Order: sequence, then C-alpha cells, then structure tokens
Amino acid sequence: MTHMDRSVLVPALTNIATRLRIDSVVATSASGTGHPTSCASAAELVAALFFAELRFDPKDPQNPGADRFVLSKGHAAPILYAAWAEAGLFDRAELLKVRDLHSDLEGHPTPRLSFVDVATGSLGQGICAAIGSALNARRIGSDYRTYCLLGDGESAEGSVWEAAAVAAQDGLDNLCAITDVNGLGQSRPTMWQHDLDQFARRWSAFGWHTITIDGHDLNQVLDALAEARTIKGKPTMIVAGTVKGKGIAVTEGKDNWHGKAFKQGEELDKVLAELNGHFVPQQEGLDLAALIVKPVRPAAPAAPTPMTAPDFKLGEEIATREAYGLALAKLGAADSRIVALDADVKNSTFSDKFEKAFPERFYQNFIAEQVMVGSAMGLAARGAIPFPSTFAAFLTRAADFIRMMAISNLNVKLAGSHAGVSIGEDGPSQMALEDLSMFRSQPNFAVLYPCDAVSTERLMAAMAAHKGPAYMRTSRPKTPVIYGPDETFELGGLKVVRQSANDVVTVVGAGVTLFEALKAHDVLKAEGIAIRVIDLYSLAPIAKDALIAAGLATKGRIITVEDHYPAGGIGDAVSEAVSEAGITVHRIAVREIPRSGKPEELLERFGISASHIVAAVKALG
Repeated sequence: MTHMDRSVLVPALTNIATRLRIDSVVATSASGTGHPTSCASAAELVAALFFAELRFDPKDPQNPGADRFVLSKGHAAPILYAAWAEAGLFDRAELLKVRDLHSDLEGHPTPRLSFVDVATGSLGQGICAAIGSALNARRIGSDYRTYCLLGDGESAEGSVWEAAAVAAQDGLDNLCAITDVNGLGQSRPTMWQHDLDQFARRWSAFGWHTITIDGHDLNQVLDALAEARTIKGKPTMIVAGTVKGKGIAVTEGKDNWHGKAFKQGEELDKVLAELNGHFVPQQEGLDLAALIVKPVRPAAPAAPTPMTAPDFKLGEEIATREAYGLALAKLGAADSRIVALDADVKNSTFSDKFEKAFPERFYQNFIAEQVMVGSAMGLAARGAIPFPSTFAAFLTRAADFIRMMAISNLNVKLAGSHAGVSIGEDGPSQMALEDLSMFRSQPNFAVLYPCDAVSTERLMAAMAAHKGPAYMRTSRPKTPVIYGPDETFELGGLKVVRQSANDVVTVVGAGVTLFEALKAHDVLKAEGIAIRVIDLYSLAPIAKDALIAAGLATKGRIITVEDHYPAGGIGDAVSEAVSEAGITVHRIAVREIPRSGKPEELLERFGISASHIVAAVKALG
C-alpha cells in the first residue's frame, strides 16, 4: 500500500497503465495471437494493484508473506506478464516471446512461472483458488491479502457463485476481488453488459461488501482498494466499469475484437502511436521500486513428525472410507500443513474425524464440489497439503478443476468414497464408475485404490509425502484387514497376496474386487486350479515390471476385475503396462448402467463377483 501523494502517484500509475497496454499489444502482435483488448480494459486496475496496493517482492515472488494476485480472466495473461516485467522480475524483451514454444510466458498463466500460483484460463476457477489462498493466510496466521481479477463474461460460470457463497460464509475479509466489466465477451456482448448494478446487487446478495467504480479512474480504483482493506467480516467485490480495448480508438467498445492481435506493420504502428500519445507528465526521477511495498519473509513452518504404525488387527472389519478419516486425523497431528475440505458429506467420508481434532484446519464448502476443489488448489499453491473429499461420483462435477490442477501440478490430495456398484441400494447416480479413468487420464496424477485399513493409512502417508496431485478411491463396504502393521506401501507398488509355482493365471483386483479374487482363489484351489492374486493398490504410477513378471509366470495370462466401467480403469492400466510383453489381459468390469440392490447382489448381477472370476479362469482352459 503506497502512501505517496496522489498528485504524484496518479500520473505515475497512468503512465504505467499506458506501458502495460503498449506491452500487451506488442507481445500479442509479436506472437500473432492473444487478447490485447482484454488486457487494455484492465490496465488501470492492474497498474494500481501492482504499484500502489500489493505487498510483494519482485525478486521473490513466492515469499509466503506476500500479498497474492490471481488472474481469473487468464486470457489477459500478457498484462500480467507486463506488470512483472515493469516491476523488474525479468527484462521487458522477454514479452516478445509470449506464446512461444520455448518461453514459459504461455497463452494463459501457469505455475511454470514463479509469480503464478495456479493455472487459469478455464474461466470461473481463479476466484475459487483465491478463496484457498485467503484461507491459507488464516492457517498460518499471516496478514497477507489475496486479490483476484475476474472478467464479466466469466461471471456466468456457476463456480463463480459457488465461490461467492463460500467466501461470504467464511467471512474472508482478507479477500478482495475485482470484476472487469468491459461489456463484451468472445462472440457477443456479455450477459449484463455495462449494467454495474446487476453485478453489485448479486454480490451484495451473496454477502460481499460491494463497491462500484469507473475502472479507468485511478482515484476511484485507489479509493476502492483502500476501502476494501477496512472491511471486516466479509470479502469485498469491486465492480469496475471498463471499456474493452480502452485507449485504442479502433477497438474501444467494439465487438469482434476478442482474441485478435494487431497485425505487424501499419496497423500496429498506428495503435502504438496512439498509445504513446497517452503518456502524461510525471515527477522526474521517480523510482518505480519506491511504489512497491515489500513484505517480510515469515519463519519456515515446523517440520512434520513421523506417523505411528497403523493400529488395526488382522481380520478386523473396517471400510476404507472410515480408515481414510482415521488416517487423515493422524496426518493432521503429524503435520500442521495438512488441511481437509468437505462438501457436506463429512460423516460419510469420515473426514469429520479430522474436523473434531483440528476444526481450524477444516473447511466446509457445503454442496459445492467445484469451489471445494478450486480452493484446495489455492491452499496447495500457498504451502498447505489439502485433502478434499466427497463421494467419488461427485468429483466428476469438478473434472475441469482437476484438469487445471494437473496443469498446475499442485499438491492436492483428493479422495473419493462410495465408489462402484458395491455401495448398494443408493443406485447408479451415487456410484462412481468412471473416476479412475478421469484421474488416470492426467499424466502427473498418482492414483491409489487401497483394499483394507492398513493399506489405506500407509497410502495416505505416502500421498501426503508425494509432491504433486494424487487421488485415493475408497469404498463403502467394510472389508477385513489383511495386512499387518509393519507392511509397507509405496506409490507405484503392488502386493502379490496369493501365489504358487503352479499358477495358471494372474488375477488383478483392487479395493472390493480384491476380496472377490481371494474368494475365487479359494474356490479354484479346492478344485485343483491355482491362480495368482495381485492387489493393484497403485494404478498410477503402476508396477509395470512386477505385472509383466506375474503374467509371464502364469502362461502369459492376466485377468483384471474392477468395480468400474471398462474404459480407463484397472483393465486399461494393466493392459498398457504389459502389452509390450505380449501378455493377454482379460477384463472383468461393470459393462452396463447399474441399478439399486444389495452390494453382493450387484457384484453378481453386474459381473464382477467371485463366481464370474472363477468362470473367467475356467474359460481360459
């Protein structure tokens, strides 16, 4: 927060805004693509934020005590890059490489850049991540503030209003968002165009302090930012009326310029000449660095302590979803960075065990899975290790957030319970049968599927230690503990739970289907047929060499059985792993839309029970 006299500050910011427009135009014209008009509407807003409001260190963008800025309207990336170049993080010449294959200044921001916390560009997500950033300030007892710039077009996204509700419910007075209401979308005018009252009424109704301003009037922008800092108990939304393509006569308020760069040559020269004419006299010798308030770097957090060994007895019946909750609470005691997020199912996922132990690190999002996952992204970007959990089926609502989480390579640990037909009577709307596919499709996700309480707890610890996004699938039915407390589990491993020298086929299961495979093993053994049984608790990374070795030892034959649709699950994971070895994989999976029923009935009806495994083994001869 700069305390410079306005008579000096406003001309300086005016010129910075002009340079940001020029840099955005030059960068996009150099690449031949981009969104210069979307940058131009936000120039005064970005100039005021970076050079009169944010506390940050241009040479230390990830300082834990620094204010955070999230560009939710990620297509305006060039003006973000221009602001950091203006602040001195890198040479302005780098802006000529925007969107180049060999530059990290991509078309939309990603955390490849030190000053970007989360990837944006899929609209409606940045404001959700900003909530996580604001929550993290509370977690570490910091006074850093989080700022988020949204576009008016993205305000049609439902996730924006999920965020509006949750941020108000949490009373995040350290969060200040700005909506750049330039009135024009990609293909037509936006929903409410320049009716600022439409935005203000909605944000006020959601419980936000709302300020309406002319987004090109720097005095109004500065006054609004100052007012936001005084608000207690609620977040602030600054509704800023702007003009798309501001400062460029040919584009000001004109439709059909979205995503179009100015052509090199006469068109660009004319635009730059016009923009250069907007500079105003300012105090000579003014040092831009003097406008930036640098934060103090806080002390590093305490190191985590080791978890004790699992305390379960062999044969004890406990659902992996309950073991998840128990392990989450143990993790929370061992590491203050662990936080949990819920979407009103904490008593089914058993994350309420964490809430009871650490209520200050438990964040309730109610039935709003997108903001739950999005705020987990913001928390992870600021150093927390978030564990958001819900029914696995409902995580599909947040599939786009999960995709962007992978792009950001954030340290989020998702958990989905109630997976597959084994949940029973609730029926197909509650049965996750595509979740493994969703997570395995992301190249950098760890995907885990424990079968008992011990493996769940051990894999929870492995997830927490893993650097990057991870997913754990848990089940509703109680299953017996089959592993002892000293058993170890690592990402990319598996367990061979039954084997002999005479095995004729390898059966690979995970979660509930492992126990169906064990039943089938006993039935076949009684008939003189030996099979190898593998617990594939890690689908990604996967134990490729161990699977190939098992397949080659069992006549080149593997059967996979999964409580999941055929596409993208265990069968596909194993087939991909062993294909180069010439091993045949026979897949047993749920192949039609299921229905309500008792778990054991559904396993039988939809072809994944022990009897179907037995039949598949015998069919191979």
